Amino acid sequence: MIKAILFVSGISFFVTLMVLPWLIRYLKKIELFVIDQNKEDKPLIPISGGLAVTAGILAAFMGLIFVKTFFQQLTSDAHIIIFALLVSLLTVSFIGFIDDILVKKTRESSYGLKQWQKPLLTMIAAIPLVAVKAGTTVITVPFYGSFDVGIFYPLILVPIGFIGATNMVNLLAGFNGSEAGMGLIYTGMLGIYAYVSGSYVAALLAFATFSSLLVFFYYN
Repeated sequence: MIKAILFVSGISFFVTLMVLPWLIRYLKKIELFVIDQNKEDKPLIPISGGLAVTAGILAAFMGLIFVKTFFQQLTSDAHIIIFALLVSLLTVSFIGFIDDILVKKTRESSYGLKQWQKPLLTMIAAIPLVAVKAGTTVITVPFYGSFDVGIFYPLILVPIGFIGATNMVNLLAGFNGSEAGMGLIYTGMLGIYAYVSGSYVAALLAFATFSSLLVFFYYN
């Protein structure tokens, strides 16, 4: 599994490294930028750089699927989970892009989607994970023990967790580097936890995201 982690991490890192400088130039060319309120001279900076992070993660998993399918025989269950994750990732990235392009005429900031629209739209992005029943229905509570929540898990807990996680990340974007910096902390720690716990797909996703965010953090 270490080789798979290094493989997806390497692809994610280098794809993001190649895509992000080009994306910055392109976003400036189409004038998709806002004023950086965190700097004294208030420079104009492009937004939606997270598209490069999505590109890095997507490339990493496409490479993993190719290698595992033709050389190591990845199981069909793993294929289903990975593709569901990627569909959810692309959907929520598209929602984030729509949120970014709604820029004020003054270029002071992006006014974005309304507060009620974000959880509603991200709920739609959670549907692929609900459909494949991602995760496990057995939950362990400290000092209580383990119990099976059954259909309640994919239909209720998965959407709540997905909506909470995606919108929480968006709330951290108030200062330069805070969103990407916090992302490095929690994806890195979640990756280690998933690896120790034997959660194969979760560990790969976490480390692929971590590697892509390393590049993004430098520019952010």
